[in-house]
Amino acid sequence: MNGTAIDHVKLLIPEGDVETAIAFYRDALGFGIEGMDLYEADEKPFFSVRLAPGAVIHLQPTETGERPGADRSGYDHVAVRVDDTIEGIESALDDAGVEIDRRLDPLGATGVAPAVYVTDPFGYRLELKAERE
Repeated sequence: MNGTAIDHVKLLIPEGDVETAIAFYRDALGFGIEGMDLYEADEKPFFSVRLAPGAVIHLQPTETGERPGADRSGYDHVAVRVDDTIEGIESALDDAGVEIDRRLDPLGATGVAPAVYVTDPFGYRLELKAERE
């Protein structure tokens, strides 16, 4: 079996924080939000953050009110390749007021490239990896 890419990651978020999620993923990071019409019509239990043509994060609000990502329960991070330089990524995050947790040059699926790590409002860590130098 040969995988070709990560299709999606599903994360649980507190039910009352849908707008917080949209503010972070759409407004601060610039990703598209999809499926809100179906979510709001109770036809789907989640909505999606479009990372790339073939990759999404599904965000499913829960009724518990807890922040499920806070202890990461076996989850560490999702890595997103970004079509920009590391300087461009850092500048966009700074402009959006998103704090960078750390900077590394990690090995990923396409080799070593500079990356920054940020934490979303629910405690989930994202690696934003530069595609080019």
